[in-house]
Amino acid sequence: MFKFSGFPEGKTRLAPIPAQFFSDILPSITHLGEMKLLLQVFWLMDQMEGSFRYVLREDFINHERFLSGMGDSHEEAQATLDKALHLLVTHAILLEVALDIEGETVSFYFLNTPKGRAAIESIERDEWLPTGDPAAPLELALDRPNIYRLYEENIGPLTPMISESLAEAEDTYPAKWIEDAFRIAVEKNSRNWRYIAAILDRWQQKGRYERQDRRDSEEARRRYADWED
Repeated sequence: MFKFSGFPEGKTRLAPIPAQFFSDILPSITHLGEMKLLLQVFWLMDQMEGSFRYVLREDFINHERFLSGMGDSHEEAQATLDKALHLLVTHAILLEVALDIEGETVSFYFLNTPKGRAAIESIERDEWLPTGDPAAPLELALDRPNIYRLYEENIGPLTPMISESLAEAEDTYPAKWIEDAFRIAVEKNSRNWRYIAAILDRWQQKGRYERQDRRDSEEARRRYADWED
């Protein structure tokens, strides 16, 4: 019988879970496998690097300890896993896209976040590249420099407080928005995070102005950044 030995002393690494999991998702979940799988997804994605993060079915099949807790036999565990994946996609908690990778259909699962939705849209526009790596076979062509590098290159050294704000912004806004907001701040000589965060918040609250005529894009950006520090 499993018996937990307790958390160790000192600082313990934490895996972030969105507050909406507790307020919106958890009360609605009735399938135990769905809840266990979603928690595993949060944990796996926290271990990953890069702007766009996804999981594969094989990520769970190859995790023997996790899979063993999904059923009494290997066959039952796989059936529970597939049911849980189906429920997470049906409930729009995970977004699924299937691609042909070297003659085999592979499903990729993204969390239903602004970045996850942006990733799906990029894939649907065929803006992806095969990596040849079975563990991570997909690379998005729009995978831009992360927010921390943009901050250090355009504003200055990171501080713990700023790093926390950047992490929250990276989980909230699409990478394209973040990169464009930094560019606007540099162009207007307002190199500070408060200014950039205000641009992003305004785009999220009132919608981002997009014109098909790219010649007017500079004027459009200024229309959304017309305030003082």
